[in-house]
Amino acid sequence: MAISMDEAAAVFREAVREAVKRHSLFYLLQGTILVAAGILAIVYPVLSSMAVITLLGWLLIISGLAQAISLFGSRHLPHFWLQLISVVLAILIGFLFLRDTTQGLLTITLLLIVFFMMEGISKVVFALTIRPLQNWGWVLASGAVGIVLSLILWARLPVTALWLIGLLLGIELVSVGGSLAYLAWKIRQAAKQIP
Repeated sequence: MAISMDEAAAVFREAVREAVKRHSLFYLLQGTILVAAGILAIVYPVLSSMAVITLLGWLLIISGLAQAISLFGSRHLPHFWLQLISVVLAILIGFLFLRDTTQGLLTITLLLIVFFMMEGISKVVFALTIRPLQNWGWVLASGAVGIVLSLILWARLPVTALWLIGLLLGIELVSVGGSLAYLAWKIRQAAKQIP
């Protein structure tokens, strides 16, 4: 007997609710720590930006070395040389990020600027495509914000690079931690009300 997608989703939601209820104190603590870390990242964006680039550099080096180890004895496999180039690039970029974190920050900031611009343009085009639909203006405004943000970041380079990654990391940590802590708090409160 097959179960429907709705039944499966209901079972999954109940399992998640029970897991969060059982470990709500842990989730509340975890959320609080994430919010505190996010606030620190927002208050000290340059320091947290440098930490992110250093971590990324080490991750690239470690992943490149792990891939290199897996390539031993597989010279006869197809695409060996492409994989070897990938390994060398990962290790090289990792070392460059560690050697000059400011350059790594600039590179990632440029990628974010391109991402914000492309995301903004695609939302504007989408909004103009769905224009007769209700609330199309919100999509248009969202796209315009992405484009304007991209232009502001571009105009403020290289100063932007120093604080942008840390600020974005801080905002992400606060939003994830806040939502996790709020969910755990609400489930704890609901559990206390049930006799």
